[in-house]
Amino acid sequence: MSNNFRRVFGQTKPVIAMVHLGALPGSPLHDGEAGLEGLVAGARADLEALQAAGVDAVMFGNENDRPYELSVDAASTATMAFVIGRLRDQITVPFGVNVLWDPMSTMALAAATGAAFVREIFTGVYASDMGVWAPDAGKAIRYRDRLGRRDLAVLFNISAEFAASMDSRDLADRARSTIFSSLPDAVLVSGQITGEAAAMSELEAVKAVAGDTPVLANTGVKHETVADVLAVADGCIVGSSLKQNGDTWNSVDPDRAADFMDRARAARGG
Repeated sequence: MSNNFRRVFGQTKPVIAMVHLGALPGSPLHDGEAGLEGLVAGARADLEALQAAGVDAVMFGNENDRPYELSVDAASTATMAFVIGRLRDQITVPFGVNVLWDPMSTMALAAATGAAFVREIFTGVYASDMGVWAPDAGKAIRYRDRLGRRDLAVLFNISAEFAASMDSRDLADRARSTIFSSLPDAVLVSGQITGEAAAMSELEAVKAVAGDTPVLANTGVKHETVADVLAVADGCIVGSSLKQNGDTWNSVDPDRAADFMDRARAARGG
């Protein structure tokens, strides 16, 4: 297990809960009437509910900025920094950031806010809804180091949502290669889109070749599956299952979040 991952999450199998920000300025779904204060208020309510439920960490993301971009407008990153800055003194657990789908902006946001970890697509080549998707892990990791954040835990999503890999190797082989070549602190296995579960067979296959590198389930973990997921994986990232009616675009449901964490703790042995 990497020192960065251990430093952030300890020895537990962390449940990292999503704080999905409202659509940011410049994106089609942005609510100009609610403005920046509306973004802050929505994020604050979700953060408070998740922390009260006992999640191990939170991650701020811009899932509402559809259609997604591979090179994000500076206003999006700046607004995310503004919102997180407004909430910074209320965050009581480790927090991470993810600017979809732009590794450089994600690194910049982490440096600006003091985030403990990031999640992104850093490796691979994909045919995606956004066009050909070919991130540069070497560039992103070097940028992290130039920003003075070698302590930042970097979580590599190795099965991109909204996309299909153009690599002929199976997921386990891609995972093994990524761990060797790109120095991830953890690798993440995803379903096809936000809120859809990764296949347990793929999670098991990646775990079998990952060695000491933690493997987390990245999407679609539900109340009824969290015990099975944590029996294999070293943690999970969860968003939709904690929302009102299990809908990605709704606010966090405190009761659903608390129930999920009760089940996760039971699965981890307390």
